Amino acid sequence: MVLRQSLTLTLLASALIAAPVNAVENSLAGQEKIDKSAAASQKKINNLVDQTTSDFEKYRVAAQRLESLTIFNKQMAKLVESQKSEIVSINQQINDIDSIETGALPLMLKMTTTLGDIIAADVPFLLNDRKERFENLTILIDQANVSAGEKYRRIMEAYQIEMEFGRTIEAYRDVLVTNDNSEPRTVDFLRIGRVGLYYQTLDGSESGRWDSERNAWEMLNSSHRNSIRDGLRIARKQMPPELLTLPVNAPAL
Repeated sequence: MVLRQSLTLTLLASALIAAPVNAVENSLAGQEKIDKSAAASQKKINNLVDQTTSDFEKYRVAAQRLESLTIFNKQMAKLVESQKSEIVSINQQINDIDSIETGALPLMLKMTTTLGDIIAADVPFLLNDRKERFENLTILIDQANVSAGEKYRRIMEAYQIEMEFGRTIEAYRDVLVTNDNSEPRTVDFLRIGRVGLYYQTLDGSESGRWDSERNAWEMLNSSHRNSIRDGLRIARKQMPPELLTLPVNAPAL
């Protein structure tokens, strides 16, 4: 009887001791389960945060691109409108070309003919160059592949060159052909505007001038030899300008 009670007390004590141990183990197991669940939840949260951050960054980039595209489209729209206006202007100019050329061609033909008349009636200086320039213009006028603007520019350029001759002094070397059937000679020419054209042989032994009234070369006496020589030096910038005493062609009234 006593032995049975002692055994019962021992079992009861063992049960009382085992109960807290089991409770702790159960508590630890539960805590471990909670921790695992919390870790899984935190991982999900981290993944959601990463995904949200990535989505936000994509949205920000997309918003910036949208803003850039909006500005670009507005600029392109302005450019398209400008090009449309330019196309209208070009088409109008193309339509006007025929009427412009129709009105300008007779004027250019007249100007070219007048230029040839001027050269023919003028003092005969640099005739080869001037005649060649005139002949090139007559050829240019008939070329269909040259624009009216280019033809007009070349004509005005030739007129500008002729105008410059009237207010410059020039010395050049060329062949002299006189009216007395003498042999052509290489001489130095002195041009003073359009009022005087003189020559002097290379050895300085003979000097002359163009007589516009007679349309012929006239030999000058030795008193003008030094003036022509000095004029040649002045034109070549070999000496400073000074007063020259030379006969000139009187302008026609």
